[in-house]
Amino acid sequence: MAGFNDILGHEQEIAHLRRAIENGQVSHAYIFSGEKGTGKHRLAQAFAETLQCTGEGEHPCGTCHSCRQALSGNHPDIIYVRHEKPASIGVEDIREQLTGDIQIRPYNGKYKIYIIQDAEKMTVQAQNAILKTIEEPPEYAVILLLTANEQIFLDTIRSRCVLLSLKPVPDQQVKQYLMEELQVPDYQADICVAFAQGNIGKAVRLASSEDFSAIKASAMQLLRNAGKMEVSELIDYVKEVQEYKLSVQDYLDILALWYRDMVYFKATRDIDGIIFRDEIRTIRETVSLCSYEGVEEVMKAIENAKTRLSANVNFDLTMELLFLVIKENIHG
Repeated sequence: MAGFNDILGHEQEIAHLRRAIENGQVSHAYIFSGEKGTGKHRLAQAFAETLQCTGEGEHPCGTCHSCRQALSGNHPDIIYVRHEKPASIGVEDIREQLTGDIQIRPYNGKYKIYIIQDAEKMTVQAQNAILKTIEEPPEYAVILLLTANEQIFLDTIRSRCVLLSLKPVPDQQVKQYLMEELQVPDYQADICVAFAQGNIGKAVRLASSEDFSAIKASAMQLLRNAGKMEVSELIDYVKEVQEYKLSVQDYLDILALWYRDMVYFKATRDIDGIIFRDEIRTIRETVSLCSYEGVEEVMKAIENAKTRLSANVNFDLTMELLFLVIKENIHG
């Protein structure tokens, strides 16, 4: 167990947490904010393990009773708040697992730590229930709220928590990790890094996919033939992506990389600066057919499609609007 040492990036946040532990100034409530895949859960886990470690030397030691319990997921004083409804964390979830439990002292540690993942899903009633505990916590209580959007929390909760906003990990660090730890080839690592935009979870997800080659081939097939295919065919093609266990949002991000390459190459003619270097022939042919404005319209349409899908707008309608823009601006 390496604690903070095996976390990629987030050096400032780790330094803050380490100083708080060393100086005995651990707050009773923290918000770890960042999009899915940024490492919120791993950071919270490392913080909890370090706080609970009873071993000698650097914490967490990985060998004491507390560390072994944490490693197995069975530490009685590291509590993950669960919720039955996938879309919301209700007041009963908070009362039963946190506010009703927190008055019981830790079983064998100095702290009692509660970790709430997807904490933005807490209803207003649930937030109000937790607020009193954050305002008047027992001395041993530490509450970690993990969220993709801290703005959803009540102002009264935000003002009483230490906010740690997780920033994107530098591309070079992500690439080095993929190549050294996952043995990803240089070219594949470049695509994963560009796709991830500093989100290590996204980079690892794509790099670890057994279907990476098939996913890329699928995207290339669609991009090469979009001008010849009917919109209904294109929609069916995208639906097949789910066989690769890749979300449609992620697939759209891969398409966006392609159009980003087109804009870059059209402006610079620099082959080294593009991601899909092995597709340079197709890029050359396609950029000669379209304008800067056309490619930018497509990139905007991809972002709009992602927003619509996040809002649960009808999939077929969303894809139809996107592919009409692609056909009109790239292949029209």
